[in-house]
Amino acid sequence: MATPVLIIGKSGSGKSTSLRNCSGNPDWNLIRVINKPLPFKGKVDGWKTDDYQTIMKCLMQSKAGNIVIDDAGYLITNMFMRGHSNAGGGNGVFTLYNNIGDYFWNLITFITEKVPADKIVYVMMHEDKNDFGDVKPKTIGKLIDEKVCLEGMFTIVLRCIEESGKHLFVTQASDGAVSKSPIGMFETLTIDNDLLLVEKAIRDYYKED
Repeated sequence: MATPVLIIGKSGSGKSTSLRNCSGNPDWNLIRVINKPLPFKGKVDGWKTDDYQTIMKCLMQSKAGNIVIDDAGYLITNMFMRGHSNAGGGNGVFTLYNNIGDYFWNLITFITEKVPADKIVYVMMHEDKNDFGDVKPKTIGKLIDEKVCLEGMFTIVLRCIEESGKHLFVTQASDGAVSKSPIGMFETLTIDNDLLLVEKAIRDYYKED
């Protein structure tokens, strides 16, 4: 199984910026769900698509050891926006939400069960705060949150924050956020939001002695 990593954060908190040191590196690919420029100079090779089947093909065909899906939350948003006007009401809307949840769950399950074990797949999403003040991945509607606990499908969840003008990753639960990582993978609560450093920590942690 590949190693899935969930990265959440507000818009502008540094999710895409964490790729800045991966520019031009052939061991990194980027799947862009929405076609927006990167927030730094340089290029990360990959694809632009919001089709689930195409994303799965890209994950399998990629020669890179690290693949980033940015912004994966728009897989949910785009599917909702394309389908809600035709869903009608009642059971139609319920079916749409179920389908959205099923498709996203299938993608994460595909990553953990089908993508080769030597790959790390980073799933970037915006964050949201629920009625209890907990910070979680942003989805659409409570039906999806009740159907799929997204963060529960990941062992590693990093939250992007900004402190004193510096972008950071939070590696463990803090301030109501769902950040988490295996014991000892990261030495501190916050680290620089550099995906190259994250990759090194993950591979060092899981490498066989």
